Amino acid sequence: MTRLFIVAAETSGDRLGADLIAALRRRDPTIAFAGVGGPAMAAAGVDSAIDISGLAVLGLVDGLKAYPRVVALADAATAAAVSFDPDAVVLIDSWGFTLRVAQRLRRRGHRAKLIKYIGPQVWATRPGRARTLAATVDHLICIHDFETPFYKPFGLPCTVCGHPALGRTETGDGAAFRRRHELGEGPVLLVLPGSRHSELRRTAPHLFAAAGRILAAEPRVRVVALAAAAVAPGVHAMAAEQSFPVLVVDEGEGKADAFAAAMVALAVSGTVTTEVALQATPVVVGYRLGWVTWALARALLYKSPFATLMNVAAGREVAPEFIQTRCTADNLAAAALPLIRDASARQAQVSAQDRALQSMGRGGRPAAEVAADAVLAVAGGQVVRESTGT
Repeated sequence: MTRLFIVAAETSGDRLGADLIAALRRRDPTIAFAGVGGPAMAAAGVDSAIDISGLAVLGLVDGLKAYPRVVALADAATAAAVSFDPDAVVLIDSWGFTLRVAQRLRRRGHRAKLIKYIGPQVWATRPGRARTLAATVDHLICIHDFETPFYKPFGLPCTVCGHPALGRTETGDGAAFRRRHELGEGPVLLVLPGSRHSELRRTAPHLFAAAGRILAAEPRVRVVALAAAAVAPGVHAMAAEQSFPVLVVDEGEGKADAFAAAMVALAVSGTVTTEVALQATPVVVGYRLGWVTWALARALLYKSPFATLMNVAAGREVAPEFIQTRCTADNLAAAALPLIRDASARQAQVSAQDRALQSMGRGGRPAAEVAADAVLAVAGGQVVRESTGT
């Protein structure tokens, strides 16, 4: 019987872990699972060995503040993995935390194969991480074909799975969402404030302020905010502070319906931008980092001209994005208002987003299915050379 330990340290990784567990069970119902994760993995039948709350940190200053907790939890996760004695450990996203777990398992000389599921963005920042990862894990499951050349010099086998969001193909029922919440037929503006407390603190206020400007210009608009479980109390509190009405919906109700109901979404940069685009809804993207992190990133680290994956894939700005000093209420509102007022502008952006999604692998095998095949092969002792699931 195959034994697998799954490590996911934040909301997006938790969802990836749940999808992977489901795909693996379809292949072999006898697999024994344990791991570290959140509510999605728990719903899939894998309760977390430790409490991962507070691990979703981004940026140098926040990372330094959280460092003692990250180290302590990496130790605890490693101990839990060793106790379970798995054939393979799957380390999902969350570079700093999962790397520490992998290094600890290596130092202990545990027999488990180490598989990284979603690698660091070496194509955009800090390509030296490719060498570090190759020295630590046995296999990488990455999103893009253009990532694999970074690892080839170091001999790390890679499987390309495509973007995980592209495999979540359920079509949202926007009309049903409107009926449930008595939104009427007017335009719905969706605010997506992120799943990290730092995003709620730094970026979400600008999204809500932009929503207020849009509402002042277009009083017919109804503002809806989607609250990720990890930050739901904060989203509800922030919405209550606004001078205009905001309907807050917890993401567990069904994100796809909310995405499909919206005329435009204002979103924190991340996987959610792809998920919104899959529902044929135009998205305007914002993001702010801490100033120390931003200065280091722009001066030394970040190489890509875009933060949004659709824009990276397209090689141009198909979804308007406003990063750091450009992430202001005025800029966000100015980009969103034409999409509310002009159906042709809205359709042009949706078409451009669709083309970007195609170039990202839309229509191929779901990422979780490709990843499940690779995990079982590596766990079973097979040497999986560079491969693609698209």
